Amino acid sequence: MNIAVLLSGGVDSSVVVHLLCEQGIRPSLFYIKIGKDDADYMDCSAEEDLEIATAIAHKYDLKLEVIDLHREYWDNVAAYAIDKVRRGLTPNPDVMCNKLIKFGCFEQQVGKDFDFTATGHYATTVIKDGKTWLGTAVDPVKDQTDFLAQIDYLQVSKLMFPLGKLMKHEVREIALNAGLPSARRRDSQGICFLGKINYNDFVRRFLGEKEGSIIELETGKKLGKHHGYWFHTIGQRKGLGLSGGPWFVVRKDIDSNTVFVSRGYDTEKQYGNEFSMHDFHFITENPWPDAKNGVDITFKIRHTPEFSKGRLVKEGDHYHIISAEKLQGIAPGQFGVVYDAESQLCIGSGEIYI
Repeated sequence: MNIAVLLSGGVDSSVVVHLLCEQGIRPSLFYIKIGKDDADYMDCSAEEDLEIATAIAHKYDLKLEVIDLHREYWDNVAAYAIDKVRRGLTPNPDVMCNKLIKFGCFEQQVGKDFDFTATGHYATTVIKDGKTWLGTAVDPVKDQTDFLAQIDYLQVSKLMFPLGKLMKHEVREIALNAGLPSARRRDSQGICFLGKINYNDFVRRFLGEKEGSIIELETGKKLGKHHGYWFHTIGQRKGLGLSGGPWFVVRKDIDSNTVFVSRGYDTEKQYGNEFSMHDFHFITENPWPDAKNGVDITFKIRHTPEFSKGRLVKEGDHYHIISAEKLQGIAPGQFGVVYDAESQLCIGSGEIYI
């Protein structure tokens, strides 16, 4: 079997290489470079990542090739993120990176020559009625299907997720027992292309600053100032600089550059129980052709271990979710990710609007 492995230098993809080699498979290893060494807007030289990826390749006597997709990444993902932020929305660059770069540009340039591409994502693939579906991982805390919810059928049918049936602590144990150089590395946090760069510093580099007012929604009282609505997202609590809280961002007016907040953990202004999604994307196919009457589903509106229960209803050319429970911080621009009622299959996703 001819398999490509996307090797990042982290413990997860390193264990993927180890597991495949244990099965007698000799995969080809690829490191995707999305940062430009002399760029002042990214911290993506990733020297340590590449050093460890190289060490893994050497340990198993495998070839490692570096695939430079910096320009493709900037044109397709980073620019998307800035555009969404400029429009007052909350983007999810990691979702678009998986769709357009890891399983888009890489597949078109390299992956097409292999039977499968294996990654360290915590997910599974499920064969149902002769078709491949994206399945959730055994480890609910590490499950990453929400980050994969925009890939298409051709992509999911060529993917392998060797870690999908393992808990994270089991992956760590395998790495330690195998003596992998990445065994004790901490998991990466934050947006994939920023590295150690602060998100607000990145946004400031492209959108600058513009002073605006922070207003209490219920009273209209001015509580303070901010440096631009683009630094704030719906549901945000930290970083407002207000006393007497907790305060949460509940609305933004981009025309007047005003951020509206509400105080308290239980204020009704923080919550909603329904939202719509446009451009809904089914990964494999639409399993609910009669969704006009509503179907029971589970879903996520952010990366959490928990699944919310609700109903999916087709209304014209868009889909609407009615949640069984109140939802905190429904952020337009993020993806609503839809699963079956048992939370076993990731069906697809659409961009949230209210």
